[in-house]
Amino acid sequence: MRILLVGAGGVGDAIAKIAARREFFDHMVIADYDEGRARRTVAAIVDMHGAGVAAKFSAVAIDAGDASAIRDAVRDHGATHVMNAVEPKFVPTVFGGAFAGGADYLDMAMSLSTPHPSEPHRHTGVKLGDEQFAAAADWEAAGRLALVGMGVEPGLSDVFARYACDNLFDEVHELGTRDGANLLVRNESGEEIFAPSFSIWTTIEECLNPPVIWERDRGFFTTPPFSEPEVFDFPEGIGRVECVNVEHEEVLLMPRWCDARRVTFKYGLGEEFIGVLRVLNTLGLDSTEPVGVRSAAGRVQVAPRDVVAAVLPDPATIGPVMTGKTCAGLAVTGIKDGRPRRVYLYHVSDNEWTMRDYGTQCVVWQTALGPVIALELLAAGTWRGTGVLGPEAFPAEPFLELMRADEARGGYGQPWGLREDDSQI
Repeated sequence: MRILLVGAGGVGDAIAKIAARREFFDHMVIADYDEGRARRTVAAIVDMHGAGVAAKFSAVAIDAGDASAIRDAVRDHGATHVMNAVEPKFVPTVFGGAFAGGADYLDMAMSLSTPHPSEPHRHTGVKLGDEQFAAAADWEAAGRLALVGMGVEPGLSDVFARYACDNLFDEVHELGTRDGANLLVRNESGEEIFAPSFSIWTTIEECLNPPVIWERDRGFFTTPPFSEPEVFDFPEGIGRVECVNVEHEEVLLMPRWCDARRVTFKYGLGEEFIGVLRVLNTLGLDSTEPVGVRSAAGRVQVAPRDVVAAVLPDPATIGPVMTGKTCAGLAVTGIKDGRPRRVYLYHVSDNEWTMRDYGTQCVVWQTALGPVIALELLAAGTWRGTGVLGPEAFPAEPFLELMRADEARGGYGQPWGLREDDSQI
């Protein structure tokens, strides 16, 4: 397996660092519009593992917005798999470039949605991933695989959904992804500051678009942003966090392969974060449409959302000043052996540990873990398929076993939890 990793930001950097400990691939080309950033990731791997391991990595410059550049890079480097680790706005070009170059493809976020033109808070328009699933027949005819939504959320949460449906329930009522954290970021003076731990560009997209819900009797429908607030008690000391509906890929993926009455996604944003997002929306600073701005060089066109992203700290750099844990998981309700059951399947990532062992903050590290495990399963032939598929299309047990097994036994040493939530039934 030869991997073209497109994007050396926080998640791309973490993917390379996790993969550096594994033996399943022959070479990984780290590609970024800023070649210096890709080279920094290679240099970090040299520092961690020495030149022998680093020989399996190289760095190149690439424009993720140019499908022909992706195609040429696949061919020039003999890539068998393209791992997309850039903003979801680049999905069409990276996805298309991988297909044109003859490589299989993985991503962690799917093609973007477009709200319904007249009733965005009731009906869906173009849904997340619609553009990719429209090309499924082409990928299948070519005998190639596009594995979409293979991060942590989506990704691990979808693996949990398949596992729960196959092993834990006779009848599933709701598959509800629940994400929460107790992360804090402080400045040099020790004061808490607003610094999102993930791409603000992507976070705005997810949180201000109309959330999608799926129900067996209604199909897909939407609600206003931040709807259906729910206080969820997260494990391992994180505690109770208010979660709200957010647009996310799980709701679009799980109903394709998992039998449930209802599918939801709720994110623990917190009052401050929701307030900031509302202000950005009110001022139009969430827009991706360029506006004219006066500068020293004359009038330039700039997208307000890109300005917001530029003035906030880079999520890849905040690890040293961040503390706490993040939890990704799936709450499942239903019937087992004739009795009601509710469980929460989850994985917790501790920033202190990820910084110490990988030099990477915990949110991007946790997001990067899933695609590396998936690539290893594909390399071994344990997971196989053609077309455009989500994680639910594959057996969950091999993924979860490899994830949990100690590194000394060939695993990733990342235990996942299963909590019986009888009190919440």
